[in-house]
Amino acid sequence: MPNPKALKHFYIPEEQSIYLLSHQDAKKLKDWVALCMEQLTHLGYRKIHYIGKGAFGFVFGGETPNGQHRVFKFSRINLPQHVQDRLEEEAFMLSHVNHEQVPGLVEFQHVGKQSILVMQRALGKDLEQVSLEQGPLSPRIIVKIAVQLGEILLTLKKHEEKGAFKPLVHGDIKPSNLVWNEVLEKVELIDWGSSVFAQMDETGQFIGNNVMDLMSGDMQQTNARLGDIYFIGDEQLNGALSSPRFDEQGLASTLYALASGQSCRFGKNVITPESLGLPKLFANILANMLSDDVRKQRQGGDYFFNNLHVLKHLVFSENDSQKSASLIPTWLGHSDKSIETVVYSSRKSFLRLRNDEHEKELNYINDAQFDRYYKNYMQGMGATEKAFIAAVSRLGRYPVVGGVVIRWEADGIYVDSSLNLYNESVKTAFELAVNNVIYLARAIHRQGVFKCCMFNAKDTLHIERMMPSEPFVPSDACHIPFELSALSVTHDQSRTHSYFEDGQDPDELLQLPEVMITLLKELNRIHHTGCIIFEALPTHLKIHSYFMLLDHESEGRFKQLLEQIVKAVPRIEGLGISGFMKLPYKDTRHFDHKAQLPEKYYPRNPRAC
Repeated sequence: MPNPKALKHFYIPEEQSIYLLSHQDAKKLKDWVALCMEQLTHLGYRKIHYIGKGAFGFVFGGETPNGQHRVFKFSRINLPQHVQDRLEEEAFMLSHVNHEQVPGLVEFQHVGKQSILVMQRALGKDLEQVSLEQGPLSPRIIVKIAVQLGEILLTLKKHEEKGAFKPLVHGDIKPSNLVWNEVLEKVELIDWGSSVFAQMDETGQFIGNNVMDLMSGDMQQTNARLGDIYFIGDEQLNGALSSPRFDEQGLASTLYALASGQSCRFGKNVITPESLGLPKLFANILANMLSDDVRKQRQGGDYFFNNLHVLKHLVFSENDSQKSASLIPTWLGHSDKSIETVVYSSRKSFLRLRNDEHEKELNYINDAQFDRYYKNYMQGMGATEKAFIAAVSRLGRYPVVGGVVIRWEADGIYVDSSLNLYNESVKTAFELAVNNVIYLARAIHRQGVFKCCMFNAKDTLHIERMMPSEPFVPSDACHIPFELSALSVTHDQSRTHSYFEDGQDPDELLQLPEVMITLLKELNRIHHTGCIIFEALPTHLKIHSYFMLLDHESEGRFKQLLEQIVKAVPRIEGLGISGFMKLPYKDTRHFDHKAQLPEKYYPRNPRAC
């Protein structure tokens, strides 16, 4: 049996859905959320509701008795004390910020051993959610957000205390930390958990108010927090002394992601800032700020702040929404039940670069964000490969089931897909997100296969055991669900291609019993589309699936085979993941390799268009 500590589950999604947790872990999470809400009620707040969770804590919303909106942040109680103390440090840093577009600190308090940070609440939606709903934001809105963020950062750069120059660094500027009020077209900057006082100014000079400050050990090692590696620049990632330049990188990454409909900065060499239909002046500024050349980055940042007044007065037309045809088919489905999509993908190992420069270990960082996003996930990948993985993960933020398989060959890429979206209002945004996956895949040059399955986490079956030495025994209520297609399609009306026979996956570790393989092979001969994934942990087995039966005449046999697969579960031995997928071969699409999208700028005179 493999050593559990050595397992690298590359099927594991970016953020674990509560529907994928074991019964015990799900109960702990629900109980913890209920306890937090109960504590807030006892403190006199009302209309308490859960907002979300991060690497270090949980966030809730609520109101004071007189109707003032508040945000409450709880540290995770199971984290080491020095990590829990970061909540108090966040309160300390936020107390130094005074800007109308930064929701302020209300108080920091303790209830028993539990720390609670209470803040004013920004009203609106975070820009990551807006981006998911709308796709790439319009050039007018992008520039408007840029100007407002620029003005906030200018205030932070000029911050003084008791006459001393003490610039503030937010350290984690990204779309989900920006709240957008659509009515007022106003952005507010939230989440100060990575903020610090800058050690250097934007010119690279040490910040110290006397000789002793400059000689102190604090100036020899960074005080910077990590921030989200999808958006921070290389200097912050690599442990440089903190500087307002960090926030320039976060700003540029955020604007680029919002303008391109992505969830990271890594796609900039393929989906370039100059290809996004932005005004040429602004596109060039963004391209420089995102450059790998530090000198160009700083020139771009300086030009941006020196020309905020110019950007503020750029003229746009009334309607500047972007349109784009979907590169691969997507289908609208209809379901009465809510869908919580999870994307499991495999074969990420072949996307890694095989040279020492990119394989270096960044062991000096002891940070939950780093461990979660990077160390065992994307380290060793090139920028475009990281962008591709992030683009695939973004699809899981939509209510979609099915799968995508991309095969790289010398003459281009071949794409098999079955994408069934269950929300018509986000169809355009979803199709643009799918297009980004294709754009990035076309720019990757190597031979191999990448496959991902998208399923509803609420359909996942959970089977638990007391000890790893015991078998997994499913209950009588354990059934693998499937849907019938709208129309019955017999096998000879369309060919299908199965990824059952495409060879052993190097990222999969679970060897299924032979009897189960035999059943899966017979299931494979019935005309259907979908996926099944077995994920075996020491005391917890998950069976993720999505099946749509196309040949209605085979419904009885299909159901029987699924039941026999469940009955064979006790024979599973070992730990790891094994997955199989079947997709319609008739929808295979071919695309030539293409390193970069062509330049596309906003018209110089939009009113003449």
